[in-house]
Amino acid sequence: MPGSVIAEPLGVSCVFMDARRAECFLNEARLPQLASQLMRALADLVKPHGDLDSPDSVRGYLVSIRFFLRDLDEYGFAGTAEDLSRPLLARALVALKQGRHESPIRLLLRRLDDLEGVFPADVRRFVDGRNFHARTAEDRRPLVPYSEREWANLISVCEGITGRAYTAFRAALKEAERGQDVAVGGWSRENIQWMLRHRGPEGTLPRRVRGQYAAVRQLTKIYPGAGNEAVAALFPRPGIVFAYRILFGTRTGIVADGIAGLGLGDIDWAGDKTALVDYIKGRTAKESLTLSRSAVRLLERWLEHSSVLRQFAPADLKGRLWLRFNPTGTYKWSAGRFPKPDESNWYERNGLVDAEGKPFLVHSPRIRTTFEASKDRRIWQSTSRATIDPNHTPAVEGSHYVAHQTPTQKAATESIIESAQSDLIRRSQNPLVIKDDDDLAAFLEGFPAEAARLGLDDAALTELIGGERDVFAAACGDQLSGLHGPPGKPCPARPWVCLICPLALFAPRHLSNLMRLRAFFARQWQQTPAAAFMAIFGPYAQRLDDLLSPQSKYFTAAALQDAAGQVADTDSELPLRPEELTQ
Repeated sequence: MPGSVIAEPLGVSCVFMDARRAECFLNEARLPQLASQLMRALADLVKPHGDLDSPDSVRGYLVSIRFFLRDLDEYGFAGTAEDLSRPLLARALVALKQGRHESPIRLLLRRLDDLEGVFPADVRRFVDGRNFHARTAEDRRPLVPYSEREWANLISVCEGITGRAYTAFRAALKEAERGQDVAVGGWSRENIQWMLRHRGPEGTLPRRVRGQYAAVRQLTKIYPGAGNEAVAALFPRPGIVFAYRILFGTRTGIVADGIAGLGLGDIDWAGDKTALVDYIKGRTAKESLTLSRSAVRLLERWLEHSSVLRQFAPADLKGRLWLRFNPTGTYKWSAGRFPKPDESNWYERNGLVDAEGKPFLVHSPRIRTTFEASKDRRIWQSTSRATIDPNHTPAVEGSHYVAHQTPTQKAATESIIESAQSDLIRRSQNPLVIKDDDDLAAFLEGFPAEAARLGLDDAALTELIGGERDVFAAACGDQLSGLHGPPGKPCPARPWVCLICPLALFAPRHLSNLMRLRAFFARQWQQTPAAAFMAIFGPYAQRLDDLLSPQSKYFTAAALQDAAGQVADTDSELPLRPEELTQ
């Protein structure tokens, strides 16, 4: 069991995913029976059954339990979990002055009920309910992405560490190929690496114990650091693996706990250049990601780099991705998360500095935040126009990724606002409609400002009114303007987009096609969910209803009736793509 209860003094004994062990004690004499029940729940919350994977996390829960027991004792409660009622729980949870203690207590009570079924249905519903001390969105502090200098420095440091280690690994393999047993060929770099390659890092090289001093002297002549230095090339140490893991995070954006828990079985290879990774994300459970080419190359290099290490690893760790060997550690073999002291020492050794040249610590969630802030958003919607990640809700995007923006992000956000405002202005403008074909004078008299805005000379105006610039549903002021596509190229917009385009002019000769569009919208409405229809066709359908309404006085009732008689109500009447067909 990863977690077990210690009866005297009351506490829990834990074995964490990285093989660390800890004994944490409650040190609270109040309500011993309820305290024992909560200890059983706490022991079951240790990974892999729960989310607790460090001594500090367990101790934080113990602090919450002390506050909870103290408040219940002050109210005169002397029973067990079975005696807790909704009013008593509500009073105790509200009394927790520090709101951060409420969530751990609710989690403990839920787990206790899962294990022992101590609560009736109404109390369980209350325990499963919303927190009294819920943090508001305004109180949350979104993580700030690393600056460009910090981000580049972090990647550069990690690439340097992994690159040098991989080069040393390849050199050690070549030395091992040329070597032989020390007992036969004597002490040399090649023979030492041969023994390590074939016998593993443990018990292969001499140690400073009686009977091995002469061999140690021979070893230190070649490797001044003795066995610890000799094994470093073929068997990556925690510092090397930590650099690989950070670099993997900068290339994938996977959450820190998802990266730490990866195993070889979570990687699905589709050929030599494509890999799909399944990982666990605490907020949304299991997710998958197709790796970029740079991430695949890094993963391939790490699997090669750890190939010798994996041959001699304990059976229960061989399948873990971030396997490592520490010849000086209490636990020589480990995988998964790194202890906090090891991380802090790594930062100091490798000289990571922030934008002001001061040392800074790597915060794993900030790596994901910076990745989200810097990746190319064109892959989301096939456009360079910035938008939110389709995997995020607007609330998550706003709370975690938009609140602190880089200058580039801020400019992109402002461009979205400007574009949206322009869309609203265009939709609020009345359509340009000329009631009589070939009536240039009427157009110039009714829309002098629009003629000037379109920048059309007399010849162009004549073409516009005369039908030489007609598209499907309107006459276009300039098909090469670049309003809906690249400047200088023909407009790629679909026929209904002309309905709210500021370059469109509508005349009676377009009525039949406008009626065909109305019939097309009616067919789409019948086969498309209302929300989807309004998102895709809503603005155009509203403009079309305005144009073709007898009350709008854009066209006469006779003209509308005549145009309606020309509609066959089939898809063949419109230039549609296969995915737009309704019949």
